[in-house]
Amino acid sequence: MTLQHLYLVLLAGGLVLLASIVATRAASRIGLPSLLLFLAVGVIVGEDGLGLQFDDYLLADHLGTVALAIILIEGGLTTHFADVRKVLAPAGMLATLGVAVSMVVTAAGAHLLLDMDWQLALLLGAVVSSTDAAAVFSVLRIVPLPRRVAGLLEAESGFNDAPAVILVLLFSVTPLELSPVHTVIEVGYELVAGALIGVIVGVVGAFGMRRIALPASGLYPLAAFGLGMVAFAAAGAAHASGFLAAYVSALVLANSGLPHRSATRSFAEGLAWLAQIGLFVLLGLLVDPSDLGAEVLPAIAIGLVLLLIARPMSVAVSLAGFRIPWREQLFVSWAGLRGAVPIVLATFPIVGGVPDSLRVLNIVFILVVVFTLVQGPSLGLVARRLGLVSKEATREIQVESAPLDVLEAELLTMTVHAPSRLHNVSVRELRLPDPSVITLIIRNGNTFVPQPDTRIAIGDELLIVTTSKTREATERRLRAVSRRGKLAHWFNEYGEAG
Repeated sequence: MTLQHLYLVLLAGGLVLLASIVATRAASRIGLPSLLLFLAVGVIVGEDGLGLQFDDYLLADHLGTVALAIILIEGGLTTHFADVRKVLAPAGMLATLGVAVSMVVTAAGAHLLLDMDWQLALLLGAVVSSTDAAAVFSVLRIVPLPRRVAGLLEAESGFNDAPAVILVLLFSVTPLELSPVHTVIEVGYELVAGALIGVIVGVVGAFGMRRIALPASGLYPLAAFGLGMVAFAAAGAAHASGFLAAYVSALVLANSGLPHRSATRSFAEGLAWLAQIGLFVLLGLLVDPSDLGAEVLPAIAIGLVLLLIARPMSVAVSLAGFRIPWREQLFVSWAGLRGAVPIVLATFPIVGGVPDSLRVLNIVFILVVVFTLVQGPSLGLVARRLGLVSKEATREIQVESAPLDVLEAELLTMTVHAPSRLHNVSVRELRLPDPSVITLIIRNGNTFVPQPDTRIAIGDELLIVTTSKTREATERRLRAVSRRGKLAHWFNEYGEAG
């Protein structure tokens, strides 16, 4: 590739990126997942559009896997554990039992309606069995739902990719030979080990990040994302679920009181958007519109089975043991959005050499496009009709913390002992050098924030935040007032160390 060619590629990539970013505004205003726009860009640029040929399914498989890991890490970093803590059990059932029920029912529909052999039918059922984290996160966060419903859907979409990936890989082996006992053990190991690795990386990473002051605030988001990728790769190396490990580790990190949380959240969202745009454009390039015509009706038939039978059954079976109102169950059934995950998973059997697996990719592509157009814009209306719109729902404020070392600040503590002349001096009269400030006073076991007219008393313990540059001047002023009172300078007292 010549340098001039590189410039042209970068120019085209930058223009596509900017156009995609602008298009997301229109998509978000109508509640439509922007993935459709990015897929359309890929199709337009592709072989049947502007003529760019791309059919490297192995490369798409690898890039898609990494992009999904990034999207799941972002989902974990932007999820409040308080919102999902009470729904972890039902979300776990939806992500495991629900995926299995949805796969079996959809596979039965594909076998009966499309005359697919059972391996291909089970593959199709497994591919579309999980909801898509990117689609769910992008749509539900602009619909004012009760916390329990939103948390349930977000947790499910974060957890259910792992079981779906495991099932797709199991059915992508030719010839297909499955032992029920071995399959259950393998699936159980991958899920448990993946979750455990995610927790360990999250806990250890949070412990380190809270105690190590990095030289620049921009390094904290990179460290958080790096830990998520470490969890993903470590789980994969241990033959466990990397997707589950990535999401769990990010969830633990985000809810451990990390420094610069708002900056980390913003960085994660930006990187996830970049991953989504690149992933969906790439998937759009994989599909040739000329090959889709014959699969439109089969895709709609399977989509109807999934939307009207498989998804409601999986929700009903999974949530049977929980006290979740029927209205919320109906909404959860309708809000099972599909997106990039099924399209990426559809490349697995192609790479694995499963006969006729390219048909699965075409069916899944049409299904995702058509039913996202139906479900996405209707979520707000369905929520209102079911009486689930929360009038009290407000955007969560982001409170950020930072180590004092990063701010080049220091926390000073001092106790006012008799016969110090700090007694009865007000905070205003103390006149500490800017930007030093008394943040707390502990008096008789009680803690309070002082006001400018608050007077200091014997026995008070003062907590003072100052900077490294003004620390010495602050200490001198405190010593001066303690020795000669608020008029210390009139007596030529400047608090020199004595």
